[in-house]
Amino acid sequence: MNPTNPSIFDLSPSEKLQLVEDLWDDLAATPEAVPVHDWQKEELARRKARLMTNPASGLTWEEVKRRVRICHGR
Repeated sequence: MNPTNPSIFDLSPSEKLQLVEDLWDDLAATPEAVPVHDWQKEELARRKARLMTNPASGLTWEEVKRRVRICHGR
């Protein structure tokens, strides 16, 4: 680490992970302050409408986890 000009890039991997966790927790404390773009709102509305029209099109949380584990080998 450069003592005169420290950088987050000089942190160890565990320190970087802790920083990410701390930042995420800070953002989660005030979700209303996190900007959501119009295209994101439109996509959420589209997905909700599809699910309301066809509830069988949704997946259970167990199915989502199963698919992620298959795709990523865990």
